[in-house]
Amino acid sequence: MLAAEHDYAQIQARLIDHLNELLSEQGDSWQSIALYWPIQDEIDLRSTLVAWAKKAPNRTLSLPFARPDKHLDFYEWRQGDQLIPSMHGVPEPSPENPARPQLIPDCILIPCVGWSCSVVDGKTHYWRLGYGGGYFDRTLAQLRKNNPNLICMGIGFDWQKLDDSQWAAQTHDEPLDMLLTESGLLR
Repeated sequence: MLAAEHDYAQIQARLIDHLNELLSEQGDSWQSIALYWPIQDEIDLRSTLVAWAKKAPNRTLSLPFARPDKHLDFYEWRQGDQLIPSMHGVPEPSPENPARPQLIPDCILIPCVGWSCSVVDGKTHYWRLGYGGGYFDRTLAQLRKNNPNLICMGIGFDWQKLDDSQWAAQTHDEPLDMLLTESGLLR
């Protein structure tokens, strides 16, 4: 294994350790977690979350389905389910599968291409830079209206942090409630 691959594996392991700590802290307060299907260099959390779901019969996982109107719906997902490619080539659940209903998760894990933080009126806000489609921002804005307790957590790496000269949140950007990196959980 090359040094860079070894470092990446260690970074991933630290991030997953922090996720396991958080899941343990949450106990039964989260019954449903929406995860993402990893693409490119995104951290793969599937096995960790499958293990979490198996620890209690009422826990469910879901994956996003990208609608043509650039919003996301979340459908129950279980390891081994057949997925279909989205218009962007990302595997996603079929909304036509009657065995996997649509649901609204308690927590949504969102991969970051980059992230930033800002302080407004003494409160720290974390922001996610994604692939530019705006799917998560549109979806989170709507879901938060219906469920103010929804937790939106970015998943990224320390090295992805952007400063204000590189990127700043815009009015349509939805803040993250938490950000998880290899250094720990930022709230």
